[in-house]
Amino acid sequence: MELFQVGTDPWGQEILIRISWGLLTLAFWTGIAFVLFHAVYAVVWKPKLTPDGGGVPSGAEANVPQRVVRHTGAARMFHWVMAASMLTLLATGFLPIVGLEFSWLNIHWISGLILILCILYHIVHASFFLDFWSIWILPGDLKEAMQRTRRQFGQAVDVGKHGKYPIDHKLYHLSVTIFALVVSVTGLLMMLNIDTPIVPRNETLFTAANWGIVYVLHGFSSVLFVTLTITHIYFAIRPDKLWMTKAMVFGSVGRDDFLSHHDPKRWVVTQDGPK
Repeated sequence: MELFQVGTDPWGQEILIRISWGLLTLAFWTGIAFVLFHAVYAVVWKPKLTPDGGGVPSGAEANVPQRVVRHTGAARMFHWVMAASMLTLLATGFLPIVGLEFSWLNIHWISGLILILCILYHIVHASFFLDFWSIWILPGDLKEAMQRTRRQFGQAVDVGKHGKYPIDHKLYHLSVTIFALVVSVTGLLMMLNIDTPIVPRNETLFTAANWGIVYVLHGFSSVLFVTLTITHIYFAIRPDKLWMTKAMVFGSVGRDDFLSHHDPKRWVVTQDGPK
């Protein structure tokens, strides 16, 4: 399968045009394959693993309220607006490619601007109003990842409970952050190739070869979001993960779910709320 579509510039030199649309098919089926693999793993392999250890530290349970705020109203608003814009971008970007014709261009770039505004809002909100480092991979997370890997291979390892976000959530967040920035920057540049009331059209900003690189980066990041979206929806609807999905709707989790999955020493909460 070819990764890129190539063409020639006015001087006969070979240049990149865009990604091969076969990558879209690959990204879709990669997501489906992951879902099937994990579903089998969760039934066949995971029950054989030793459960996470780390009992509730002495005195910690008394400090945990009946409801623990996991996502503030502002954070939930960001999540759902970003989700709507991302799904709209994927639909308007890829449905015409698979044969569903409709007037998609204006919807696409408007949704892209909404996504960019969401990202800028989230950067400010997370940096100044939330626990910024709770979602980023830190040295302690690498140790946890090694312990979990050893447990997967049958070793009796006590990995303990995690803080607010486990390592897999942090890896997903890192992937989304990187590719969202790439798709946003390249999308803004691509707006110069179309007529919009926001910026004047300027096709001469880059050479044909450089425009090809922009389109390749945008397309590659976009198809990766197909896989990321499929896996995200899968985990959101899994019965064992619904307590987290409900928190993204209602904002909080119950005391029992908190103590079952989180270490109160790593995610400190009190009757007044998270610290």
